[in-house]
Amino acid sequence: MAIGPQPRDIPLITRTVSIFKVSSIVTGIFLLGLVVMMVTRYGFGRDIELGGESGFLALTPIDTLTGFNVSIFLLTVHGWLYVLYLACNFVLWRVAYLGSVKRAFLRFLWIAMGGIIPFLSFYFERQVPREVGEIIAAVEARHANSKAGA
Repeated sequence: MAIGPQPRDIPLITRTVSIFKVSSIVTGIFLLGLVVMMVTRYGFGRDIELGGESGFLALTPIDTLTGFNVSIFLLTVHGWLYVLYLACNFVLWRVAYLGSVKRAFLRFLWIAMGGIIPFLSFYFERQVPREVGEIIAAVEARHANSKAGA
């Protein structure tokens, strides 16, 4: 039995790449919002407040919020989006990368950093589909060669 992706895995891989692209963009956007939130909270001691006494959108001292706490919202939403990003990364690693790329687990960990290091997920949104496309092309070529040889 061949190690690596099989032709039957290609639909799963392409669906996962599509979801990965969207999740990497959205996770990256929320990560940038999270960086802004951390600067305001830990640098200035203020949270981002929506619809409070200070106006529509304001930086309010942490203990005096009366409106919607955008800072906590950014923190929570980014956390859940990062879980989706990691799940897509795991499926791609398991189906596409495992057995076809040297040090595949290190590749999984490197792509996982996209939800932690600002702007890295935008890079992976372009690079990972390109790599996976090459893997799919190699699988299809291998499958075509095995059919021609049979």
